[in-house]
Amino acid sequence: MYRIKKRWGVRIPLRDGVKVVADLFLPITEGTVPAIVVRTPYGRSSNGNIEQAEWFAERGYAVMVVDVRGRGDSEGTFIPYRNEGVDGYDTIEWAAAQPWCDGHVGTLGGSYLGKIQWLTALTHPPHLKAMIPIVSPSDPFVEWPTGSPDPMHVCWQFLTSDRALQNINQVDWEEVYTHLPLMTMDEAAGREMPLWKELFEHCQLDSWWDVVRYQNRFDEIDLPVLHISGWYDDEQIGTPLNFAGMTTKAPSEFARGAQRLIMGPWGHNVNASTRVGDLDFGQASVIDLRGRQLRFFDHWLQGKDNGLESEKPVEIFIMGKNQWRQESEWPLQRTAYTPIYLHSNGKANSRFGDGTLTNEKPQNETADRYTYDPENAVPFLTEPTSSQIGGPDDYSAVHRRDDVLVYTSAPLDEELEVTGPVKAQLYASTSAPDTDFMVQLHDLWPNGYAQRLCDGMVRVRFRKGMANPEFVEPEKIECYEIDCWNTAHVFLPGHRIVVHVTSSAFPKYDRNPNTDKELGRTMQMEKAAQRIYHDAEHPSAVILPIIK
Repeated sequence: MYRIKKRWGVRIPLRDGVKVVADLFLPITEGTVPAIVVRTPYGRSSNGNIEQAEWFAERGYAVMVVDVRGRGDSEGTFIPYRNEGVDGYDTIEWAAAQPWCDGHVGTLGGSYLGKIQWLTALTHPPHLKAMIPIVSPSDPFVEWPTGSPDPMHVCWQFLTSDRALQNINQVDWEEVYTHLPLMTMDEAAGREMPLWKELFEHCQLDSWWDVVRYQNRFDEIDLPVLHISGWYDDEQIGTPLNFAGMTTKAPSEFARGAQRLIMGPWGHNVNASTRVGDLDFGQASVIDLRGRQLRFFDHWLQGKDNGLESEKPVEIFIMGKNQWRQESEWPLQRTAYTPIYLHSNGKANSRFGDGTLTNEKPQNETADRYTYDPENAVPFLTEPTSSQIGGPDDYSAVHRRDDVLVYTSAPLDEELEVTGPVKAQLYASTSAPDTDFMVQLHDLWPNGYAQRLCDGMVRVRFRKGMANPEFVEPEKIECYEIDCWNTAHVFLPGHRIVVHVTSSAFPKYDRNPNTDKELGRTMQMEKAAQRIYHDAEHPSAVILPIIK
């Protein structure tokens, strides 16, 4: 263990003359050491940042914790993500040029701090050798394929307004989220935020978004990466996608083989507790995550032969059984993608209806109907702030609603493992020119607890892609492919599989007003008559990644 020295408020010049400010934590040694760069919009001098930096410095790393441009003590204007690639390049190269650095630099951090590592990697800093992005946000519209920002994003923009963190606990967010039009939701929160309004100028994928995209460019990133997230991280979809993308598309065999993935039963704040919401996943669910990060950096920044490359690259927690397991790839090669089909006699409304799930394709069955009223949206169960959106919550009360179609399997006779990406293929029609369809997967316990596992949605105007909006012909049956993200879960004997279908999940996603108006700019809301089809010609199903 090294003794350390600290340097506070060090100014780092960027290429355009702006200076960002860092705190340095340096091992006391006569030689040079590798550096770890942590760049944050949340305040570099927090107790958590200092404790983490001291821990790595005591183990032989120079750690730089930096306020990003326009935040904290750093100069310039904060525009989320848009300067982070080149600013990251300049910060890393400044670190590498210091007399205490041996020229090997790694990056570390979660959420915003994770995504900006990817944007920095695309600029190819010569001395960047490895990254540990945690709970990384995805590209535009991957998490929220709605065209408009999700309502809870206004809470994050409020938090990061101006230079210091703002007090989000003084706002009634539940009331704010109901405000219309969406475009002025910032004003309802009591703070004008031009960046919020600017998002509504780009409600489809266009060139404006290019600078903040990275998931279309894995073939340009030639680096070892340790990917970390949790099954209940509200940005979970990105981490398995990034791992799979890098193991198949990275430009060299070296990089493709240097990827590692850890997925725990965690929320956005990974590895913080055995509990997420109402459920406790057991003592094994909290691991020595920092020790794993150290081994990764020791290998790639110091060249230590610590056995990292001989281990299986994937470490996942299997919920239900509450056990960790090592795997050779993601998704798992032995996955049997198995459709479970929706059935009913046309009355699947609520958990008291006649909706069922089986492995048999439907034949002559009556379509299910419900009315979607955006003034009475189906709730997505969550705390009101954006720090954690949802968890393994109990949806049994939500399933009492007639505007939620509930399809339930028979009790299982034996264990059934579902591990991997979950998809839905939904045949549906609507009376509206635009609407939403949501699909959620649940584990229904014998005691009635309906545990949310994962979910996804489609906004029908974007059924052909986020760059190609097109209204739907009312009452026309369309087949919608819905990405329901990922899970790793064992349904135990006596438990049932539940799929619910509806047209809102508020406030995780904004309420579709069922009109052909511009997104985010209207107060007009209409009811929509929805139909879900399950017959021989329209076999609606959820495709489960079953592991034997």
